[in-house]
Amino acid sequence: MKKILVTGAAGFIGRQALPLLAARGYEVHGIILPGWEPIREVPVQWHEANLFDPGGREQLLASVQPTHLLHLAWCTAPATYRTSDDNLAWVAASVDLARKFVEYGGRRAVFAGTCFEYDSSQGCRHELSTPCRPDTLYGTCKNALRQIVEDFFSRKDIPAAWGRIFYLFGPNEYRERLVPAVITALLKKEPARCTAGTQLRDFLYVADVADAFAALLESDVRGPVNIGSGAPIAVKDLVLRIGELLGSRDLIRLGERPTPAGEPPLVCADVGRLRNEVGWQPAHSLDQGLELTIEWWRRN
Repeated sequence: MKKILVTGAAGFIGRQALPLLAARGYEVHGIILPGWEPIREVPVQWHEANLFDPGGREQLLASVQPTHLLHLAWCTAPATYRTSDDNLAWVAASVDLARKFVEYGGRRAVFAGTCFEYDSSQGCRHELSTPCRPDTLYGTCKNALRQIVEDFFSRKDIPAAWGRIFYLFGPNEYRERLVPAVITALLKKEPARCTAGTQLRDFLYVADVADAFAALLESDVRGPVNIGSGAPIAVKDLVLRIGELLGSRDLIRLGERPTPAGEPPLVCADVGRLRNEVGWQPAHSLDQGLELTIEWWRRN
Protein backbone atom coordinates (compact mmCIF):
# COMPACT_ATOMS: atom_id res chain seq x y z
CA MET A 1 0.00 0.00 0.00
CA LYS A 2 1.14 3.54 -0.78
CA LYS A 3 1.03 5.47 2.47
CA ILE A 4 1.83 9.20 2.32
CA LEU A 5 2.61 11.64 5.11
CA VAL A 6 1.74 15.25 4.23
CA THR A 7 3.16 18.09 6.31
CA GLY A 8 1.34 21.40 6.09
CA ALA A 9 -1.73 19.32 5.26
CA ALA A 10 -4.22 21.99 6.37
CA GLY A 11 -2.30 24.79 4.66
CA PHE A 12 -2.82 26.69 1.42
CA ILE A 13 -1.42 23.99 -0.88
CA GLY A 14 -1.79 21.00 1.43
CA ARG A 15 -5.58 21.11 1.71
CA GLN A 16 -5.79 21.10 -2.09
CA ALA A 17 -3.38 18.16 -2.38
CA LEU A 18 -5.18 15.81 0.03
CA PRO A 19 -8.10 14.71 -2.22
CA LEU A 20 -5.77 14.47 -5.22
CA LEU A 21 -3.49 12.08 -3.36
CA ALA A 22 -6.43 10.04 -2.07
CA ALA A 23 -7.73 9.76 -5.65
CA ARG A 24 -4.33 8.42 -6.72
CA GLY A 25 -4.65 5.52 -4.30
CA TYR A 26 -2.65 6.78 -1.33
CA GLU A 27 -3.56 6.19 2.28
CA VAL A 28 -3.22 9.83 3.30
CA HIS A 29 -1.87 10.91 6.68
CA GLY A 30 -1.98 14.63 7.42
CA ILE A 31 -0.24 16.59 10.16
CA ILE A 32 -1.87 19.44 12.08
CA LEU A 33 -0.70 21.36 15.12
CA PRO A 34 -2.33 20.43 18.42
CA GLY A 35 -5.64 22.25 18.75
CA TRP A 36 -6.10 22.82 15.01
CA GLU A 37 -9.33 21.71 13.38
CA PRO A 38 -8.80 18.90 10.84
CA ILE A 39 -10.40 19.04 7.39
CA ARG A 40 -13.21 16.50 7.41
CA GLU A 41 -14.25 16.61 3.75
CA VAL A 42 -11.51 14.25 2.51
CA PRO A 43 -10.43 10.75 3.62
CA VAL A 44 -7.38 11.62 5.73
CA GLN A 45 -5.97 10.14 8.91
CA TRP A 46 -5.03 13.17 11.00
CA HIS A 47 -2.12 13.39 13.42
CA GLU A 48 -1.52 16.20 15.88
CA ALA A 49 2.21 16.91 15.99
CA ASN A 50 4.65 19.76 16.43
CA LEU A 51 7.39 19.13 13.89
CA PHE A 52 9.80 21.28 15.89
CA ASP A 53 9.64 18.67 18.68
CA PRO A 54 12.20 15.87 18.11
CA GLY A 55 10.21 13.40 20.19
CA GLY A 56 7.04 14.27 18.31
CA ARG A 57 8.75 13.66 14.95
CA GLU A 58 10.09 10.31 16.15
CA GLN A 59 6.71 9.19 17.44
CA LEU A 60 4.94 10.33 14.28
CA LEU A 61 7.24 8.54 11.84
CA ALA A 62 7.37 5.40 13.97
CA SER A 63 3.57 5.33 14.10
CA VAL A 64 2.80 6.05 10.44
CA GLN A 65 5.85 4.53 8.72
CA PRO A 66 4.96 6.22 5.40
CA THR A 67 6.22 4.98 2.06
CA HIS A 68 5.95 8.53 0.64
CA LEU A 69 6.51 12.02 2.03
CA LEU A 70 5.19 15.37 0.79
CA HIS A 71 6.81 18.09 2.89
CA LEU A 72 4.97 21.39 2.44
CA ALA A 73 5.11 22.86 5.95
CA TRP A 74 7.15 26.02 6.51
CA CYS A 75 6.70 29.55 7.88
CA THR A 76 4.55 31.52 5.41
CA ALA A 77 3.12 34.59 7.18
CA PRO A 78 3.40 37.35 4.52
CA ALA A 79 4.83 40.02 6.82
CA THR A 80 7.60 37.89 8.34
CA TYR A 81 8.45 34.75 6.36
CA ARG A 82 11.37 36.30 4.45
CA THR A 83 13.32 37.13 7.62
CA SER A 84 11.84 34.95 10.39
CA ASP A 85 14.20 32.93 12.57
CA ASP A 86 11.70 30.09 12.13
CA ASN A 87 13.35 29.48 8.75
CA LEU A 88 16.37 28.14 10.64
CA ALA A 89 14.19 25.95 12.83
CA TRP A 90 12.48 24.54 9.72
CA VAL A 91 15.83 23.54 8.22
CA ALA A 92 16.77 21.57 11.33
CA ALA A 93 13.32 19.97 11.67
CA SER A 94 13.19 19.08 7.96
CA VAL A 95 16.62 17.45 7.97
CA ASP A 96 15.60 15.23 10.87
CA LEU A 97 12.25 14.51 9.22
CA ALA A 98 14.12 13.28 6.14
CA ARG A 99 16.39 11.11 8.27
CA LYS A 100 13.48 9.57 10.17
CA PHE A 101 11.54 9.02 6.94
CA VAL A 102 14.39 6.90 5.58
CA GLU A 103 14.90 5.15 8.91
CA TYR A 104 11.28 3.97 8.92
CA GLY A 105 11.31 2.62 5.37
CA GLY A 106 10.38 5.65 3.21
CA ARG A 107 10.67 5.14 -0.55
CA ARG A 108 9.88 8.47 -2.31
CA ALA A 109 9.99 12.08 -1.05
CA VAL A 110 9.03 15.44 -2.50
CA PHE A 111 9.86 18.69 -0.73
CA ALA A 112 8.50 22.17 -1.45
CA GLY A 113 11.06 24.76 -2.49
CA THR A 114 10.71 28.29 -3.81
CA CYS A 115 11.62 30.48 -6.76
CA PHE A 116 13.36 32.72 -4.20
CA GLU A 117 16.25 30.26 -4.17
CA TYR A 118 17.32 31.62 -7.55
CA ASP A 119 19.48 34.65 -8.31
CA SER A 120 16.91 37.46 -8.30
CA SER A 121 18.63 39.24 -11.19
CA GLN A 122 17.67 36.40 -13.53
CA GLY A 123 14.41 36.50 -15.52
CA CYS A 124 13.14 33.14 -16.74
CA ARG A 125 14.63 30.61 -14.35
CA HIS A 126 15.75 27.10 -15.28
CA GLU A 127 16.44 24.45 -12.65
CA LEU A 128 19.71 23.25 -14.15
CA SER A 129 21.24 26.45 -15.53
CA THR A 130 20.04 29.43 -13.46
CA PRO A 131 22.32 29.99 -10.45
CA CYS A 132 20.93 29.87 -6.92
CA ARG A 133 21.88 33.06 -5.08
CA PRO A 134 19.03 33.78 -2.67
CA ASP A 135 18.84 37.23 -1.11
CA THR A 136 16.45 36.46 1.77
CA LEU A 137 16.84 34.22 4.80
CA TYR A 138 13.80 32.29 3.57
CA GLY A 139 15.42 31.58 0.19
CA THR A 140 18.79 30.82 1.76
CA CYS A 141 17.29 28.27 4.17
CA LYS A 142 15.21 26.60 1.46
CA ASN A 143 18.23 26.32 -0.81
CA ALA A 144 20.43 24.99 2.00
CA LEU A 145 17.82 22.35 2.84
CA ARG A 146 17.61 21.33 -0.81
CA GLN A 147 21.36 20.75 -0.96
CA ILE A 148 21.32 18.72 2.26
CA VAL A 149 18.37 16.46 1.44
CA GLU A 150 19.44 15.94 -2.19
CA ASP A 151 22.80 14.65 -1.01
CA PHE A 152 21.30 12.63 1.83
CA PHE A 153 18.58 10.95 -0.24
CA SER A 154 21.03 10.25 -3.05
CA ARG A 155 23.41 8.48 -0.68
CA LYS A 156 20.50 6.41 0.65
CA ASP A 157 19.32 5.66 -2.93
CA ILE A 158 15.92 7.21 -2.20
CA PRO A 159 14.41 9.02 -5.24
CA ALA A 160 13.54 12.56 -4.18
CA ALA A 161 12.37 15.72 -5.92
CA TRP A 162 12.19 19.39 -5.00
CA GLY A 163 9.22 21.38 -6.32
CA ARG A 164 10.14 25.07 -6.68
CA ILE A 165 6.95 27.09 -6.27
CA PHE A 166 6.58 30.40 -8.09
CA TYR A 167 3.60 32.73 -7.52
CA LEU A 168 0.21 31.26 -6.71
CA PHE A 169 -3.29 32.28 -5.73
CA GLY A 170 -6.59 30.69 -4.78
CA PRO A 171 -8.95 29.86 -1.91
CA ASN A 172 -7.71 30.10 1.69
CA GLU A 173 -4.83 32.42 0.84
CA TYR A 174 -3.71 35.00 3.40
CA ARG A 175 -6.10 37.92 3.04
CA GLU A 176 -3.28 40.48 2.82
CA ARG A 177 -1.69 38.87 -0.26
CA LEU A 178 -2.19 40.56 -3.63
CA VAL A 179 -5.06 38.59 -5.19
CA PRO A 180 -7.28 38.28 -2.08
CA ALA A 181 -6.56 41.88 -1.07
CA VAL A 182 -7.80 43.13 -4.43
CA ILE A 183 -10.80 40.77 -4.53
CA THR A 184 -11.98 41.56 -0.99
CA ALA A 185 -11.64 45.31 -1.54
CA LEU A 186 -13.68 45.17 -4.75
CA LEU A 187 -16.32 42.91 -3.21
CA LYS A 188 -16.81 45.62 -0.58
CA LYS A 189 -16.93 48.24 -3.36
CA GLU A 190 -13.79 49.86 -1.98
CA PRO A 191 -10.77 51.07 -3.99
CA ALA A 192 -7.99 48.52 -4.49
CA ARG A 193 -4.80 50.53 -4.06
CA CYS A 194 -1.88 48.87 -5.84
CA THR A 195 1.63 49.56 -7.08
CA ALA A 196 2.18 50.53 -10.72
CA GLY A 197 2.31 46.77 -11.35
CA THR A 198 4.76 46.78 -14.23
CA GLN A 199 6.67 43.80 -12.81
CA LEU A 200 6.03 40.47 -14.57
CA ARG A 201 5.24 37.46 -12.42
CA ASP A 202 4.44 33.78 -13.00
CA PHE A 203 1.08 32.96 -11.37
CA LEU A 204 -0.56 29.53 -11.07
CA TYR A 205 -3.87 28.57 -9.45
CA VAL A 206 -3.29 26.75 -6.16
CA ALA A 207 -5.25 23.61 -7.15
CA ASP A 208 -2.93 23.25 -10.13
CA VAL A 209 0.10 23.73 -7.88
CA ALA A 210 -1.18 20.91 -5.66
CA ASP A 211 -1.84 18.71 -8.69
CA ALA A 212 1.67 19.37 -9.99
CA PHE A 213 3.08 18.19 -6.66
CA ALA A 214 0.94 15.04 -6.83
CA ALA A 215 2.17 14.35 -10.37
CA LEU A 216 5.78 14.99 -9.35
CA LEU A 217 5.39 12.57 -6.45
CA GLU A 218 4.05 9.89 -8.80
CA SER A 219 6.85 10.39 -11.31
CA ASP A 220 10.42 9.15 -11.07
CA VAL A 221 11.88 12.62 -11.65
CA ARG A 222 14.62 13.65 -9.25
CA GLY A 223 16.02 17.02 -8.19
CA PRO A 224 14.53 20.50 -8.59
CA VAL A 225 11.45 21.03 -10.75
CA ASN A 226 9.87 24.45 -11.29
CA ILE A 227 6.16 24.60 -10.49
CA GLY A 228 4.70 27.54 -12.36
CA SER A 229 2.72 28.47 -15.45
CA GLY A 230 5.62 29.45 -17.69
CA ALA A 231 3.46 32.40 -18.83
CA PRO A 232 4.31 35.58 -16.91
CA ILE A 233 1.78 38.39 -16.63
CA ALA A 234 2.24 42.01 -15.55
CA VAL A 235 0.87 42.48 -12.04
CA LYS A 236 -1.22 45.41 -13.28
CA ASP A 237 -2.84 43.21 -15.94
CA LEU A 238 -3.67 40.56 -13.33
CA VAL A 239 -5.23 43.18 -11.07
CA LEU A 240 -7.18 44.79 -13.91
CA ARG A 241 -8.49 41.39 -14.94
CA ILE A 242 -9.83 40.84 -11.43
CA GLY A 243 -11.51 44.23 -11.74
CA GLU A 244 -13.09 43.23 -15.05
CA LEU A 245 -14.38 39.92 -13.68
CA LEU A 246 -15.98 41.77 -10.78
CA GLY A 247 -17.27 44.64 -12.91
CA SER A 248 -15.24 47.06 -10.79
CA ARG A 249 -12.26 47.98 -12.93
CA ASP A 250 -12.90 51.64 -12.08
CA LEU A 251 -11.99 50.90 -8.45
CA ILE A 252 -8.46 49.74 -9.32
CA ARG A 253 -5.93 52.36 -8.23
CA LEU A 254 -2.60 51.62 -9.91
CA GLY A 255 0.43 53.52 -8.67
CA GLU A 256 -1.06 54.51 -5.31
CA ARG A 257 1.34 52.24 -3.45
CA PRO A 258 5.13 52.38 -3.89
CA THR A 259 6.82 49.44 -5.60
CA PRO A 260 9.05 47.73 -2.99
CA ALA A 261 12.76 48.39 -3.42
CA GLY A 262 14.68 45.68 -5.23
CA GLU A 263 11.69 44.17 -7.01
CA PRO A 264 13.00 42.23 -10.05
CA PRO A 265 11.26 43.19 -13.31
CA LEU A 266 10.64 39.54 -14.32
CA VAL A 267 10.18 36.31 -12.39
CA CYS A 268 9.23 33.41 -14.66
CA ALA A 269 9.48 29.62 -14.50
CA ASP A 270 11.00 27.58 -17.26
CA VAL A 271 8.55 24.66 -17.06
CA GLY A 272 10.31 22.30 -19.46
CA ARG A 273 11.02 19.68 -16.79
CA LEU A 274 7.48 19.88 -15.42
CA ARG A 275 5.87 19.51 -18.86
CA ASN A 276 8.29 17.12 -20.56
CA GLU A 277 9.67 14.94 -17.76
CA VAL A 278 6.82 14.94 -15.23
CA GLY A 279 4.25 15.11 -18.04
CA TRP A 280 2.06 17.68 -16.31
CA GLN A 281 -0.15 20.49 -17.64
CA PRO A 282 -2.38 22.87 -15.63
CA ALA A 283 -6.12 22.20 -15.66
CA HIS A 284 -7.16 25.84 -15.18
CA SER A 285 -6.58 28.95 -17.25
CA LEU A 286 -5.75 32.17 -15.42
CA ASP A 287 -9.34 33.38 -15.82
CA GLN A 288 -10.79 30.09 -14.56
CA GLY A 289 -8.57 30.22 -11.49
CA LEU A 290 -9.52 33.84 -10.81
CA GLU A 291 -13.22 33.09 -11.21
CA LEU A 292 -13.02 30.19 -8.74
CA THR A 293 -11.06 32.33 -6.31
CA ILE A 294 -13.53 35.19 -6.55
CA GLU A 295 -16.42 32.80 -5.92
CA TRP A 296 -14.68 31.40 -2.85
CA TRP A 297 -14.19 34.88 -1.42
CA ARG A 298 -17.85 35.72 -2.11
CA ARG A 299 -18.82 32.77 0.09
CA ASN A 300 -16.20 33.39 2.77
